[in-house]
Amino acid sequence: MRRFLIPGLLIAIPVVLAVFGPMFATAEVDKDVAFSSGAGHLFGTDFVGRDVWNEVLLGGRSVVLVAVAATLCTYLIAVPIGVAVGMSRARFVGEAVMRPLDVFLAVPSMLLLLLLASTAPNVLWALVVIVTVINLPDVIRMSRASALAIAARPAVEAMRLQGENRARIGFGYVVRAMVRTLAADLGTRFTGAIYLVASASFLGVGVSPQTSDWAAMVDRNRTGLFLQPWAVVLPALLIVALSVGVNLAFDQLLRRKRREVRT
Repeated sequence: MRRFLIPGLLIAIPVVLAVFGPMFATAEVDKDVAFSSGAGHLFGTDFVGRDVWNEVLLGGRSVVLVAVAATLCTYLIAVPIGVAVGMSRARFVGEAVMRPLDVFLAVPSMLLLLLLASTAPNVLWALVVIVTVINLPDVIRMSRASALAIAARPAVEAMRLQGENRARIGFGYVVRAMVRTLAADLGTRFTGAIYLVASASFLGVGVSPQTSDWAAMVDRNRTGLFLQPWAVVLPALLIVALSVGVNLAFDQLLRRKRREVRT
């Protein structure tokens, strides 16, 4: 359990702040002390005189919850598609699904983010949809590749000969056999979702100009980095802590499972 202490702390701090922070936040603004490092404020004030700690308490939900929701939506949609294509014996099914995804993957994620954001409403649920759409092709390809190898096993052929339906084979055996692969990918995918959400917030996509948001705080206060570094460093550290913590946690889980299999 000691191995999970550091990842647990790295995950818990930003998550707790994101979930419970708004309960302890206020709405006080002192416009006379912009970029101040004192004036009775724990971490100083930002570019318009708002308390940095107060903004941190308010700004985590948009990053954390959107990244979690987008990651879950991605896997709930992509894994069944990838498994269905991987189990299909008709070659044209794979070609019909994968070739359009190859074209989609050729477009850089940031360019795709900007293209999708230009036509989407400036609300958080739209940001969830955008991040999900961007991540879908990669997860579908990964799921299909994993399902192809598992579907070729003698156990799957035996289940087919016994008359098991495709849904039961797919979700009862193939998906269960993919758990390690999915777990290894999930940490990286969640980090990528955080990156996309933070980038979108940094560009003003999905959040209004006055909304409290960790990524937006970095953007708005970067001009005063040397005057009041906490306004940039504190939200940036929380985003990095969550990303690193999730990846460390999944790495430890996979190592533990590997040791259990060997013993």
